[in-house]
Amino acid sequence: MTTRPGARRAEALMKRFGLAQTDLVGARFAVNVALATTIVWNVLQAVGDRNPIWAIASMVAASDPQPDEARRMFKCRLTNVVVGSASGLVFLLVGGRQTWVLPLALAATVLVSSYVVRIKTMWRQAPITAAVVIASALTSDSSAIGIVQGLHKVAEVVFGCVTGIVVSLIMSRVWLVQPSTDAGIPA
Repeated sequence: MTTRPGARRAEALMKRFGLAQTDLVGARFAVNVALATTIVWNVLQAVGDRNPIWAIASMVAASDPQPDEARRMFKCRLTNVVVGSASGLVFLLVGGRQTWVLPLALAATVLVSSYVVRIKTMWRQAPITAAVVIASALTSDSSAIGIVQGLHKVAEVVFGCVTGIVVSLIMSRVWLVQPSTDAGIPA
């Protein structure tokens, strides 16, 4: 296996400062989060979204310095966002803007996520998303406005997830963190 340019220098620096691979993974995760937060914040501010907290939270949850884990988290989160959005919309359309809709919808969403979809990782995301959609409708002047606001928040969540995975994958190519090339050689 050939080493990438700079890999030996990086390994020398790691040894000099007593850093382990986990230290580099943590540092790269911090860089991933900083870059992705900058992207999410600036893009959403540019389109007039003044409170992108859902997008940022979703970006952090979907980010990971390990590309395979980032892909897995993205798939799990996105699947459960779709389940929660669909559940929230169905319950709003059937039950309207009644307060009893929220607890019933969340319970039903947990059951669907747990027993039908069966993606345990990020399974809490489904009822959270359903709550965002339904609560937006319950707290607005009309169901239509509430649904639009709820779907806007869901779009933020998806945008944050996509940004998190894209930055994680790009950074995994730009800054490859792998075990030392001499890890198997006795000292």
